Amino acid sequence: MENYTYNSPTLQLEGLQFADYSVSLVFFLFLFSYIIFMIMNLGILIIIVFEKNLHQPMYLLFVNLTVSDIIGSTHILPRLLSDILLPPSERLISYYECVVQAFITHMFGTTSHTVLMAMAFDRYVAICRPLFYSTIMTNMMIVKLVALSWGVPFVLVAILLGLTVRLNRCRTLITNPFCDNASLFKLSCESVIINNIYGLTFTVLLFVASIGCIVLTYGSITAVCLATKNKSLNSKAFKTCSTHLVVYLIMSLSGVTIVVLHRFPQYSDYRKLSAVLFVIVPGTLNPVIYGLQSKEIRNFLYKLFICRKCFPSCESKSLIKPVQKG
Repeated sequence: MENYTYNSPTLQLEGLQFADYSVSLVFFLFLFSYIIFMIMNLGILIIIVFEKNLHQPMYLLFVNLTVSDIIGSTHILPRLLSDILLPPSERLISYYECVVQAFITHMFGTTSHTVLMAMAFDRYVAICRPLFYSTIMTNMMIVKLVALSWGVPFVLVAILLGLTVRLNRCRTLITNPFCDNASLFKLSCESVIINNIYGLTFTVLLFVASIGCIVLTYGSITAVCLATKNKSLNSKAFKTCSTHLVVYLIMSLSGVTIVVLHRFPQYSDYRKLSAVLFVIVPGTLNPVIYGLQSKEIRNFLYKLFICRKCFPSCESKSLIKPVQKG
């Protein structure tokens, strides 16, 4: 008969399983990925904050996606890196710390969808209603979009975790590299049918809403482009829409893979790897994709890294001119 430990304050993370000879390689691979992730996201964040030309609604909304990625990864990856170096029996975490980690994990995933929906609305107004863009996308509208992008996920995730916290626990092993809601309610020996129903409804509504928003806004943008046959407008729309769609598809496919694999315990190793990649890959690609398509960001980087080579000569010229005038 299986022994149960009820409502233990300490849980054990199963984590990622590797052969002893590959632990160091995996650790440095994830560490390098995390460093690149932080450099890319902090870099794009600093550029948008300090470059006045980027103080536009699209970039101000994108900042929220960057902040969400930074919070989500920083709360997961450093802990994961330390656990890789520990034997499985020592990968311990308190229950309440696990709940907080699960909350931030789901907030990070949900906010990514809501921010992209807000960005899609911004692009719809910019391309389909250009004459009214300044009157629609006011500072107050941006504040409302940001508040909804964070507020709605907060409420939905709070309910999700609230339904899980109410359950009594009879197990202590988290079968995941980090804590999430599914791993937490699997610790219970009680009925979790309500958790499954709400979790499934939550996931379906999130994907239906985000996909519906993307389809409606980009469908309208496509219709306008086909009707106007303006090459400049079409080029701008294609660059913007393709960028957003690539980011959305990468994020959605990563999320769907984790949800599906949770239903197949025999593929637990693939699920764990997918969960880690979901934290690293989309957040690393977002700054690259947006940076490459943004003329303003490209110009800023060009001036920063290329034109600075000419700075000494330019400075000397500027110093000579006043002398000649005098």
